[in-house]
Amino acid sequence: MKIGIAGYTGRVGQLLIKELMAGAYPSLILAGGSSRSAKTSALFPVFATMDELCAASDCVIDFTTPEAIFENVQCAARHKKKMVIGTTGLTDEHMTAIKIAAAEAAIVQASNTSVGVTLLLSLVEQAAEKLNAEWDIEIFETHHKNKIDAPSGTALALGNAAKNGRKGGAFSLDRNGKRESGQIGYAVSRGGDVVGEHMVTFYGAGERIELGHKATDRALFARGALTAAQFLTDKSTGLYAMRDVLGL
Repeated sequence: MKIGIAGYTGRVGQLLIKELMAGAYPSLILAGGSSRSAKTSALFPVFATMDELCAASDCVIDFTTPEAIFENVQCAARHKKKMVIGTTGLTDEHMTAIKIAAAEAAIVQASNTSVGVTLLLSLVEQAAEKLNAEWDIEIFETHHKNKIDAPSGTALALGNAAKNGRKGGAFSLDRNGKRESGQIGYAVSRGGDVVGEHMVTFYGAGERIELGHKATDRALFARGALTAAQFLTDKSTGLYAMRDVLGL
């Protein structure tokens, strides 16, 4: 399967290029990358537009920006090409556009393509389902100082996993004042070059349960995205999550 990298000059884009060129995924071939600045490479084709990238690829991996998502998913749908979306900071409007595109193209969308985080989401949902509302849920996350969205997309996904398991609950992004029963609280830290750390704590009477994940190498996001691309090999349409990729 031919893989195109949207915005290949980005941090994860560069890691995807490295993984593919190293031959770590023999069934996947680097078709090229796109760059709005029209940079060139002696090692692979570089395309100035998403249309050109889609035409040259079987599957496009996108770790670009929320602003680019509308154009990119429409292009994938128009060309009926598979797509893996790891871009974070997406709104309900972005998700609606992705769902519409998934009627014409097979898409994996994930706020975090890490295999470990995907398993963590499943564990959090299971724990929330088993523990009653007397257990308070708090989510703490840390990222590098240049991260734009807060809480992170992964932290919000963890909150949604807890909410789904508990069959309800309201998110609280403000820790001022008394904690209300049933809230799923958030705390955010930004600094240095931290790749990503997430901790979900269930507070009970006299005990607590902590479920967490620490990322120390951004290459794990590239590997997860390439695993997702492999999963799409025999898919033609539909919207999938990393849980589908791992069979969770």
